[in-house]
Amino acid sequence: MSDTPRAARRDRTHWLYLAVIAAVGAGIIVGWLAPDLGVSLAPLGTMFVDLIKMMIAPVIFCTIVLGIGSVRTAATVGRVGGLALGYFLVMSTIALGIGLVVGNLLEPGNGMNIAKTAGAGAKYADQAHSAGGTWDFVNGIIPTTLVSSLTAGSVLQALFVALLVGFAVQAMGSAGEPILRAVTLAQKLVFRILSMILWLAPIGAFGAIANVVGKTGLDAVVQLATLMIAFYLTCLVFVFGVLGVLVRVVSGVSILKLVRYLAREYLLIVGTSSSESALPRLIAKMEHLGVERTTVGVVVPTGYSFNLDGTAIYLTMASIFIADAMGKPLSLPEQLGLLLFMIVASKGAAGVTGAGLATLAGGLQSHRPELLDGVGLIVGIDRFMSEARALTNFSGNAVATVLIGTWTKTIDVDQVRLVLDRKLPFDERTMVDEHGAPESAEPAESAEMSLVKA
Repeated sequence: MSDTPRAARRDRTHWLYLAVIAAVGAGIIVGWLAPDLGVSLAPLGTMFVDLIKMMIAPVIFCTIVLGIGSVRTAATVGRVGGLALGYFLVMSTIALGIGLVVGNLLEPGNGMNIAKTAGAGAKYADQAHSAGGTWDFVNGIIPTTLVSSLTAGSVLQALFVALLVGFAVQAMGSAGEPILRAVTLAQKLVFRILSMILWLAPIGAFGAIANVVGKTGLDAVVQLATLMIAFYLTCLVFVFGVLGVLVRVVSGVSILKLVRYLAREYLLIVGTSSSESALPRLIAKMEHLGVERTTVGVVVPTGYSFNLDGTAIYLTMASIFIADAMGKPLSLPEQLGLLLFMIVASKGAAGVTGAGLATLAGGLQSHRPELLDGVGLIVGIDRFMSEARALTNFSGNAVATVLIGTWTKTIDVDQVRLVLDRKLPFDERTMVDEHGAPESAEPAESAEMSLVKA
């Protein structure tokens, strides 16, 4: 009988995500009927996303240190990281290619007059140039101090320092065990704080959606529906076609079951239009799924900076759309040159507000400067398209974690089956996986048995 209250406490979080759905609907109505009020609610969405971003560095730090500090050889981490980077490069290139193919087949910008938006793209090109080149990007990975890596808000800085600390603890051997125990307690504290913050998700979603609809109105969505629908469908084909087939063939995992398992994270992303809001939960859920902590700790944070499949599709489709809409279509050589540019530029388009638009503007300015003014057409619906970008990026990183785990043999196949078949539920209250599936399919019964043994 004691199982009932435990289950009830765990299941209580489903009300949170129902509230997010209601908040999104309310935000649309408020932004539509009272645009000024909707725009004024923007800080609600911004503050919620900032709260989530506040937790990302501590989550990454704890996960990496525990993962690396617990393995015996550094070569394991190096193999995972190298394989992940190679995979990310290949998949980003495929995503860019798919965007080019779909954009050329549908030509959604043909016949559209966008003269009124001329001159709106210059500031985004300035953002792209102010971001610096490749060396500035690499230099930005090195933090000012060890502590600043946890406060600067840079995922790569937190990852870099966590790797250093993890390898240092690993080299200390048994002397480093007290540090690992301390980090384990810190991780539980971090996830407990995160679970408290997530209860503010409905408020954040309400403010974000009301602001978008208040600014653009429903007319902007209707006017550019062709591009938006084409982009959404392309993302769906990529996730369920390309990624779905790949993860089925390599890992034997159903993409439908994996998406169902991550349903709450998808809903959180839709509400905030940011895949970063679900990063800490993705780390926790991938560990619970059965992927070793070391693999999760390396693949997920790195993927958030280098595996941007949705952004890649967006960049190429938006470029072709703008060129067609302005009556100056891109030739095939120009498209291929733009693709090569986007492969490099898209790697720095993570975690920065307006980074997608800035990268798009930078690519157009470097290849066809006269198309730069057309970026203004995309601005009105970019927030709506950013949701599909975020969802696709998130899906790509989830699949990548499973694939890398399979290739490096750091995934528990039996636990994957139990979790995806809903026989081993994720603990929403703590979000910390203790590693090691219970012998019984019922987690509550397993907990009872552990208490009896104690």
